[in-house]
Amino acid sequence: MAKLLYSATMSLDGYIAGPDGDMSWMTPYLGPDPLVDDLVSEVGTVLAGNRTFRGDDPYRDTPAEGQAFGGAWSGPQVVLTHHRPSVPWPGVTFAGDLPTAVALAKEAAGEKYVNVLGADVARQCLAAGVLDEILVCIAPVLLGAGTRLYDQEEGTPVKLERIRSAEVPHSSDLWFRVLR
Repeated sequence: MAKLLYSATMSLDGYIAGPDGDMSWMTPYLGPDPLVDDLVSEVGTVLAGNRTFRGDDPYRDTPAEGQAFGGAWSGPQVVLTHHRPSVPWPGVTFAGDLPTAVALAKEAAGEKYVNVLGADVARQCLAAGVLDEILVCIAPVLLGAGTRLYDQEEGTPVKLERIRSAEVPHSSDLWFRVLR
């Protein structure tokens, strides 16, 4: 059965997007990363929030713009949104609630990962007890503001167990299992 994995590149001070969803800060830190490169073949589907799906792109103005993992991955996507577009998007299913989105994404992923993209969707998955793993690629930069990797008003700790880690010239990768 598919596992849900939240993956993101994060600044050292905890931001996955800059102010107003700016992702251009990430561009210098994208590049070969054996851990991420291996993950790409294990992703069966992407589950993203509407802001992530329609948001800024670190690959803007390149041939890989608009493609997950810079074009290294293609496949079905599920977008969690209350604002479904009037025109269908090829390969994209829109779901109005988390349980439906997760079920559709798991079905599409088969035995592979559902790659969760977007801080809000990841937070909702954690709260619902359906997120299995978290992969964070920490870029050597301080942003000072933006969208945090994880933000929860109640501040309830989420216990994690490190599965693996890796160092590459442009980031430090940390992979965790969510403990329940």
